[in-house]
Amino acid sequence: MVARAYTVAFQGVEARLVEVQCAIAAGLPAFNLVGLPDKAVSEAKERVRAAMTAMGLALPAKRITVNLSPADLPKEGSHFDLPIALALLAAMEVLPLDEVAAQVALGELSLDGTLVPVIGALPAALAAAEADCGLVCPAACGAEAAWVGAVEVIAPKTLLTLVNHFTGRAALAPALPGTVPDVAADKDLAEVKGQEKAKRALEIAAAGRHHLLMVGPPGSGKSMLAARLPGILPPLEPEEALETSMIHSLAGLLDEGGISRARPFRTPHHTASMAAIVGGGRGAKPGEISLAHHGVLFLDELPEFPRTVLETLRQPIETGDVVVARANAHVRYPCRFMLVAAANPCRCGHLADPARACARVPECGADYLGRISGPLMDRFDLRVDVPQVTVEDLALPRSGETSASVAARVAAARAIQRERYAASPGTAVNADAEGDLLEAVVALSDGAAKLVTEVAARFRLSARGYHRVLRVARTIADLEGSATVEKPHVAEAAGYRLAL
Repeated sequence: MVARAYTVAFQGVEARLVEVQCAIAAGLPAFNLVGLPDKAVSEAKERVRAAMTAMGLALPAKRITVNLSPADLPKEGSHFDLPIALALLAAMEVLPLDEVAAQVALGELSLDGTLVPVIGALPAALAAAEADCGLVCPAACGAEAAWVGAVEVIAPKTLLTLVNHFTGRAALAPALPGTVPDVAADKDLAEVKGQEKAKRALEIAAAGRHHLLMVGPPGSGKSMLAARLPGILPPLEPEEALETSMIHSLAGLLDEGGISRARPFRTPHHTASMAAIVGGGRGAKPGEISLAHHGVLFLDELPEFPRTVLETLRQPIETGDVVVARANAHVRYPCRFMLVAAANPCRCGHLADPARACARVPECGADYLGRISGPLMDRFDLRVDVPQVTVEDLALPRSGETSASVAARVAAARAIQRERYAASPGTAVNADAEGDLLEAVVALSDGAAKLVTEVAARFRLSARGYHRVLRVARTIADLEGSATVEKPHVAEAAGYRLAL
């Protein structure tokens, strides 16, 4: 007799179903685990043995074989403990075979039988729903997995509690979705004095999910402006929240099992490695660009990042996903993010101040910003100079718009785009529009069409640059509620494109 339980193996955000087969046969006592397990999975048999001993059960003095099928799929992680234990208990006739086979299980076992939380409960719940099975996971993961809704989630605290549930001694109630209240933005745009042009660029970037580069001397407010971007972004749509939370679940970043509708805002340091930014390392984990999916990736001191790291951003910016290639697998993660970057004009930062600039002006500025390649620079829709704010301006009272008023305009523009692209899968905002769809939605007036042609010819814009001017102009028109793109919209968009 072969007992079966089910679990999942993670390949990116995809959870592939794995059948855990357990057979007990006559022979010398042994506990063999096969099916391409890694070290953590191979050690599961010792944790399972200790957990059963803590329950008062002894393993039979026979040959126990556990197979993880498909056998050619790599198995990684400690979440295989629970399904192995369930298959073994079913083979020992402690649990009913049909009950165990109807569940997808994941969880790590401690030596006393307590279930330890693991990553990936949300993708596992989606896989269980597709397989028309229930889900069993540790109590700490139940609220996270219950967000799927289409699957019944049982979340016991111990293995003994789960045994009592399956045998009818003490039934467990299904887990309920967790809640994490969205934290109100505590940083307001009104706190930034001056920098009206940069604030305007920030609003346009938020409305159309355009990439933004800010260049200015130290202390001019670049990081301060970027930190206030989350306060003007609209909340995640339900589908976006679920997709983003799946990535965060694999990274172990979900708190208290809740799914937040706040957009991610990731700020990696310029010493971050390529694997940390684009994904990789042990198990090909998601990188910062995937953790910023549907949100913002802020790269402060952009020229200080290694050039090889920056160049890896070029393809994900265009495609919206990244493939982490390994010898035995290719793992794909979504990464449709808004890139916001800040840079000093030169190494000392005082290129435009004759009294403080170094002796290598202007060569030092060209050398410093030259670390950013032309193809990457071409992918920034908006480029804005952030000049130094004078002491006199800092002494003035706050007079700018609040984040709430700017967020209202951004939300209205996003609503227009959502309606516009409702029939276009894969396109949600103006930054996604391309090809025939872009030409159809831009709707240039005669004056705007003439101006954009003149700008493209005079400044020899690339095809990418030309299309990005059109997208930004469309967003500016949406912020004003205009159905057509007029000449002032194109002029403003071109001004941001040709800056620096």
